[in-house]
Amino acid sequence: QVQLVESGGGLVQSGGSLRLSCVASGRTLSTYAAGWFRQAPGKEREIVAAVGWPGGSIYPTNSVRGRFTISRDNAKNTVYLQMNSLKPEDTAVYYCAARAGHTVATTRAQYDYWGQGTQVTVSS
Repeated sequence: QVQLVESGGGLVQSGGSLRLSCVASGRTLSTYAAGWFRQAPGKEREIVAAVGWPGGSIYPTNSVRGRFTISRDNAKNTVYLQMNSLKPEDTAVYYCAARAGHTVATTRAQYDYWGQGTQVTVSS
């Protein structure tokens, strides 16, 4: 079992930055692929970014490319999401997810473990 805990969310003005962290416990995260999803009120949960093992990242959501960066620090059992140039439409609950195996994945069904989410609110 892998437990995931997100942190780093909060309220930020448009154009600002936040870095989300996802710390894993129970198993080492180094052999798991991971992803960040988000869910805005009334909308479906969508993939934001995903990273494989040992590396390789993708950003399936066009609106975040060039602004968001996913990274991992296996020594700290942590996955990060650096978010720059934030916009009001980035407001959502952000979830970290992990899956056994090394390939990146983009759908909810492909992930085995989920965190409880962290709220990101971007004011205009």
